Amino acid sequence: MGAMQRNKGKGGELEFSKQLTWILDCDAERGRQYHGRQDAPDVHTDLDGIHFEVKRCESLSLYPAMEQAVGDAGTDVPVVAHRRNHRDWLLIIRMKDLPRFIRLTKDRLQGERDDRTPPDSGLPTA
Repeated sequence: MGAMQRNKGKGGELEFSKQLTWILDCDAERGRQYHGRQDAPDVHTDLDGIHFEVKRCESLSLYPAMEQAVGDAGTDVPVVAHRRNHRDWLLIIRMKDLPRFIRLTKDRLQGERDDRTPPDSGLPTA
């Protein structure tokens, strides 16, 4: 992997961490950077039971990305976060994991956040 790809991945992880912190009111940081394990999530949070795999690329091979997340997640819910240039972040989750994901996040959802400006999404402003 070249330096440009590493930097884009690092930037994507930082950007996604900010978005996740704002939406779910959780602590989020780059995972492998701080925990050093191969199976560490790309973004580590205080949301126990969820494993985030971050993909910041133009073309995503969906099933291999999910297989990687499943393999690294262990017993946690595997979630793939993806964003292309000039597009919103997407979360990809297996249908069978959705009920558990909702249970683990429902008390954290912030809904409409009129009180604060959202973090930079990486998208151009109109």
